[in-house]
Amino acid sequence: MVYNLKVAGLTRDLPLCPIGENLYIGAFVLFGDVELTECCAKALYEKAPAHDVMITAESKGIPLIHAMCRESGRNRYVLARKAKKLYMKDIVECEVQSITTAAKQTLYIDGADAEYMKGKRVLIVDDVISTGESLHALEKLVELSGGEIVGRMAILAEGDAIGRKDITYLAPLPLFNGEGKPL
Repeated sequence: MVYNLKVAGLTRDLPLCPIGENLYIGAFVLFGDVELTECCAKALYEKAPAHDVMITAESKGIPLIHAMCRESGRNRYVLARKAKKLYMKDIVECEVQSITTAAKQTLYIDGADAEYMKGKRVLIVDDVISTGESLHALEKLVELSGGEIVGRMAILAEGDAIGRKDITYLAPLPLFNGEGKPL
């Protein structure tokens, strides 16, 4: 079963993957698809509010935010990591439960990145916003760092996120039943 997605002038068939009894999601993966990543980054960046820095969570948001930074002419973004790294000091952290991850995770940013966001207008970027849990964790990291959130953006809004007014996105992505029909 697949879902035919149209976004940023492109069409992709997304395989449907079970996440519960009679509940499927369309697997949207930017990794390896340069055309999709760059077209979505350009289209999304055109809708971006004024900001000083962008942040995303590891890992599927990385190619998107990288391409959006190229669009913006900026040379730096902040990455919330899923694990502490040896080079990280004065770590800021927040717990998250994502729809695509089985167990709870913690997101971490380096103290230098937290300091970099302090007092700045921060744009939160992700590939897909669904339950909003990853988004909430990123919001908390920005808040703990003293940044001001000026926007929340994603390529796709999935399920209940489709109705949210505080998210800018390029296309909706429905949830699906066991027969592959949108809910």
